Amino acid sequence: MYHNFIFDLYGTLVDIHTNENKTSLWKRLALFYSFQGASYTGRELRNRYRQLETAARKVPSSYTCPEICAADIFRTLYVEKGIQPTEALLTATGQFFRIESLNTLQCYPASIDTLQNLHTKGRGVYLLSNAQRIFTEYELRSLGLWELFDGILISSDEGCCKPDPAFFQILFERYGLDPADCLMIGNERTSDLAGAIAAGIDCCYLHTATSSGSADEPPKKARFTVMDGDSYALQKLLLSLAR
Repeated sequence: MYHNFIFDLYGTLVDIHTNENKTSLWKRLALFYSFQGASYTGRELRNRYRQLETAARKVPSSYTCPEICAADIFRTLYVEKGIQPTEALLTATGQFFRIESLNTLQCYPASIDTLQNLHTKGRGVYLLSNAQRIFTEYELRSLGLWELFDGILISSDEGCCKPDPAFFQILFERYGLDPADCLMIGNERTSDLAGAIAAGIDCCYLHTATSSGSADEPPKKARFTVMDGDSYALQKLLLSLAR
């Protein structure tokens, strides 16, 4: 029924919980910066990071839903203290930040099997994620997911994010996909489902613990729904649609 399956990442394939407001995170990140010669207090670093993040989101863009790049913010935080960071240092900084913020990072039970079985059936498997490469690439690799996709689009690379149909269009054009043969699978009504509708493709909505809205109210515009967050039920459904 579908030749290409386009997945959201967080809350769909991966269970993740972060807390970027922890005082300990900013204190330890400030210490990391100081090791590189950029002296900050935890409070100073947190406040300046938030200021730069807010400013980045206000930059005019041709996209309906523009995306910022966290790596640029980490870079500016070094430059403002007189340090010119290498790309390797920026990557290490982003990884440190992410690890300090993480409470949970794991695949849902059937995620890997689902991707592998879709491949076995000769189907295309793609990732369309509202995320930051400086975090997400390494999380994908550590979880064993990176090599399971035929194509990966991360919003920080493209400058736009779901639900902007332009983000979907980049995927279609880059990998030569026919929208009529594609199914979007995601856990968010406002980004995954709304984006799929705007891009003119069907969507399978998966309600998980991180989803907004009620599990008792399936979205009417979704072509398919799995409302109990069961990754095995999702797998069964998708494999039936890959026949």
